[in-house]
Amino acid sequence: MCADQYTHGHHESVLRSHRWRTAENSAAYLIPHLRPGQDVLDVGCGPGTITVDLAELVGPGTVLGVDNVDEPLRTARAEAEARGTANVAFRTADVYRLPFPDDSFDVVHAHQVLQHLTDPVAALREMRRVCRTGGVVAARDADYGGMRWSPDNSGLADWLDLYRRVAHRNEAYPDGGRMLRGWALEAGFTDVTCTATAWCFATLEERAWWGGLWADRVRMTSFAEQAVAAGLATRERLDELAAAWHEWTEAADGWFAVLNGEIICHP
Repeated sequence: MCADQYTHGHHESVLRSHRWRTAENSAAYLIPHLRPGQDVLDVGCGPGTITVDLAELVGPGTVLGVDNVDEPLRTARAEAEARGTANVAFRTADVYRLPFPDDSFDVVHAHQVLQHLTDPVAALREMRRVCRTGGVVAARDADYGGMRWSPDNSGLADWLDLYRRVAHRNEAYPDGGRMLRGWALEAGFTDVTCTATAWCFATLEERAWWGGLWADRVRMTSFAEQAVAAGLATRERLDELAAAWHEWTEAADGWFAVLNGEIICHP
């Protein structure tokens, strides 16, 4: 097992994508399990938009967002301050060694985290450790193999192939969404409920946002640096893939769906 390497990195184009996420569009499967007064841990919280939403749903309970680097947490703290949400805090922490006693939280949540780890089962075991009996461990991850788009675009097919090769080189799991149930069972959970939902980008505004940020991500992020350093792509090829994203964005019949797997686990 190699040390975890985050395929995307924390370029502005990545955080632009993450800041769009809310509890409603990214954690709707969890909302029915939330109650006022619960204590929540949000693992891999990034810029904190989902985290702050969770805090507003469980107040006067408390929510703690953790990430393994501080860079996105600065944005998260600014988000909480701008919204006047006082029952949320943020700190750095390692999902494999969470710095909390057993049975510390009612809800432990991770969104788009497990797919990027070399050992997602170990992470789920640690999330289970800090969750109280009767609580909930929840995770949602995309399945890149389940992504679909229209119209056909060979450049997007090449982008997806390159992304999967970079992720696999990092010993990560780009198709993690379909693996969540198996990981949860291996981590020791016996009560696991599975669902799946999709993000869909089809309007002119949605296509401009989604295609534009991926055109930037293809060229400017840690993903691009890793692809070039590993000899999997040249800078010129990355420019071509970015152009393919712009081509899709401009298609009047453009449509893109991202399949996400979801699990609710009871310790």
